[in-house]
Amino acid sequence: MRELSMHILDIAQNSIAAGAKVVRIDVVEDAAADTMTITVADDGSGMDSGAAQRIRDPFVTSRTTRQVGLGIPLFAAAAERCGGGLAIASAPGSGTTVRAVFGLSHIDRAPLGDMAGTLMALSVCNPDVDFVYNRERGDESFRFDTREIRAELDGVPLSDPEVAAFIRDYIEQGERGLGGSL
Repeated sequence: MRELSMHILDIAQNSIAAGAKVVRIDVVEDAAADTMTITVADDGSGMDSGAAQRIRDPFVTSRTTRQVGLGIPLFAAAAERCGGGLAIASAPGSGTTVRAVFGLSHIDRAPLGDMAGTLMALSVCNPDVDFVYNRERGDESFRFDTREIRAELDGVPLSDPEVAAFIRDYIEQGERGLGGSL
């Protein structure tokens, strides 16, 4: 995948398939440490330690529509290519956390990509799941939380075309406020 946002979308979809009701996505850029850390954490069903280790194998997948699961292995490879790595923490009934660390200035690091489109699609297509997105760069930060938006909408669904457009614009403005998306 050419953009890290597509990896985030894939992992969030796995969270939803695992029954998550809240998916938290954090992107932290630390210039001093020269790292970009992407964390996707959920409150889904979780996995035992054996299953968590097996999901790094491209020939292991929980999906019944195909025999391969390349999402986690490709995300791990993208992080490792940039001098970083990937860690998975999970326990049955406690959810799963996937954390990838990338060399921020590494020439091989893929761009973060279209987080506004990714978050808008997740929010609009999954009405029973809440998403919390935190982006930090230096002393600046941006936060998007569907629970806050739902509270203001008084029953209007996130899939309403005007709401979906607002979500995308809101996130794009937040990203621009941090100096743009990488």
